[in-house]
Amino acid sequence: MALPLLEDHRDLAEAVAAFANRFGGIADTRSNVKRYAAGDRPDSWDGLVRQGLHAVHLPEQYGGDGAGLAELAVVVEQLGDALYPGPYVPTVIASGILATAAGPAAETMLTELATGATGAVCTGTRLRADRSDAGWTVSGSADPALGLPGADVVLVRANSEDGELWFRLEPSTSAAVVIEDGVDLTRSIGTLTLTDHQVEAGLIVDGLQAHRVELIVNTVLAAEASGIAGWALRTAVDYVKSRQQFGRPVGSFQAVQHKAAMMLVRSEIACAAAWDAARSEEHDEDQQKLVSAQAALAALPVGIENALECVTLLGGIGFTWEHDAHLYWRRAISIAAVAGSEVKWAHTLGDRSADSERDFSFVDPEMLPELREQVRRVLDEVALLPDDGTTSASWAPAKGSARRARFADAKLVAPHYRAPYGLGAGPREQAVIAHEFAMRGWAQPSTVIGEWVLPTILEHGNAEQQDRFVEPSLRADIIWCQLFSEPGAGSDLAGLSTKARKVDGGWVLSGQKVWNSGAHEADWGVCLARSDADAPKHRGLSYFLVDMTSKGIDVRPLKQATGKSEFNEVFLDDVFVPDDCLVAEPGQGWKLAATTLSNERLSMGSTLHHGSSRLFRQVIADASHDCPREDAVEGLGRSISRELALCAMNLRGVSARLAGQEPGAEISVSKVYNALAQREGSRDLLRLLGPRAAVVDPSANYAIDHIGLPSILFGGGTVEIQLNVIAQRVLGLPRS
Repeated sequence: MALPLLEDHRDLAEAVAAFANRFGGIADTRSNVKRYAAGDRPDSWDGLVRQGLHAVHLPEQYGGDGAGLAELAVVVEQLGDALYPGPYVPTVIASGILATAAGPAAETMLTELATGATGAVCTGTRLRADRSDAGWTVSGSADPALGLPGADVVLVRANSEDGELWFRLEPSTSAAVVIEDGVDLTRSIGTLTLTDHQVEAGLIVDGLQAHRVELIVNTVLAAEASGIAGWALRTAVDYVKSRQQFGRPVGSFQAVQHKAAMMLVRSEIACAAAWDAARSEEHDEDQQKLVSAQAALAALPVGIENALECVTLLGGIGFTWEHDAHLYWRRAISIAAVAGSEVKWAHTLGDRSADSERDFSFVDPEMLPELREQVRRVLDEVALLPDDGTTSASWAPAKGSARRARFADAKLVAPHYRAPYGLGAGPREQAVIAHEFAMRGWAQPSTVIGEWVLPTILEHGNAEQQDRFVEPSLRADIIWCQLFSEPGAGSDLAGLSTKARKVDGGWVLSGQKVWNSGAHEADWGVCLARSDADAPKHRGLSYFLVDMTSKGIDVRPLKQATGKSEFNEVFLDDVFVPDDCLVAEPGQGWKLAATTLSNERLSMGSTLHHGSSRLFRQVIADASHDCPREDAVEGLGRSISRELALCAMNLRGVSARLAGQEPGAEISVSKVYNALAQREGSRDLLRLLGPRAAVVDPSANYAIDHIGLPSILFGGGTVEIQLNVIAQRVLGLPRS
């Protein structure tokens, strides 16, 4: 829920939070809002400068720490969480921009900022620069600028026939600063108007690149939005845990839990967007343009949304002047406004994504060279083998494939499994293997449903079961299905009624299962059945491995609303299962099912199938949208934003594991966001199409794409159940 993943970043965040707690706090901020609105510095400014928090990102030659945008974002997020008042954010934006510039004017300004001067940046489309005998003449008004009133160093951008002109503003009668009545009560905002203002050559700032400037501005503002969102979430959760209504904490009500859980989902989106932008400092221009637009589009609105939801969860007290919530809310609105409109950034992201895409590779190409060479040799061999095998009509892997057999022999189907089935690969090794596959443009082999089944057998099964099932499954000689859900037991899995009766040599299973993916093509199924009717419902379940060719099994494909049949209902009519196909002990099925479901959720959340950017690109390419093209490009931008958010969250999870951290909330958060993103994207697609969506077109079936959404919204646990999991297990809200 916060930017830092590395230990030194976490230490930095703790130091900044400690500083913010020592100096004044929000009570002090409230008592000085008039001062701050006029441009005064907080009394703690000198202490902040002594700690170097204003210069963590600046080169050492100017007295900075020589760090970068990633470290600055950590500081900004923590100060945003504390609602630190005054000109800190506009100052570090100004110094961050100047650190990328060249020339004596930039050096002079940087030196002043590094010693504690405050700064501001003025931009806008209405500032016009024309050449004059003395240099340049600039006229017009800038957009409202944070920190302008009271700023010691002001950097201005005007537009000329030659492009952008950056210069230092010197006091002059031709320059007027109007102090505006800001929405944010805790820092100043003003408007600069220039009338035939003369700019000498010595004040010109050279070497600035528009995309670098944009990246710095949007990353800093996104980091502050992440801090605001985190404060709002924490404040709301703390309140609903203790607030009593109807004799119990309001945090035990499902509606409240879902609100709080969605606040966490949004916080993770904002955090991931700010983090991805901050880490792009050394990436190329196209990459920086993508993440900069994403930071503005994905992170800044979250500060507003979470602040509002905080107020709604606090109730009336949150809507009072005395509560701090509106101060955070105001700041969130302010920083989102100065960054530019959501519509603009959505269109910008869509436009920039037309010919570039985000590169989420993160592995050092020199890391683990021996493993890389081993994988490359296998990939070279596989490339020479025929792409044969019997393909599936659904999601199952092809059977009898020579390529698949070679991958299995090389332990690359599930490299994280222990020997003899895998390589015992940890996070670093898995990342390297995935990187090698990605460089070939190949998908890593999967056992599909087996991804969830085999870890359970490896953890809880006996040696004979492991030998019998794991290796053949890795080779795709065994295809699995999952026999869990029933007509009366979906999300309430422990309420299932399929019976397992003990007989000589095994068990007899009777009951009905439903929504079983690929059961019509599966060789084996994992079945949860009630083996003890007298035990509590969670303790009377057992976990069986069922041969799908057994007598008494009737698999009936279900025709979905899309017209496809990817799911099934399975009837078990006195199906005999031998004792050697019971995993672990009778009555331990619930524990084993939890292992299976946890692996299921871990394997989801990496791609979007419905409402994907690919579909938006197709709509734009064939001009099938029933709206202006710019509206379709905006829709593409929002779709890209959802995909970037999901990928960034997943990469943060991987990076955390590489840093030695245990998996956190990202699995359930990604599951929820994956489902919601596909729902939003698919619906946005229909909004663009008009009459085209009324026709079934096999080459571009957009309406059927939307109708297929339930398979995503239900699979692996409904969104609502996942929100319950987040609320109770991650946020610690009480059960009802």
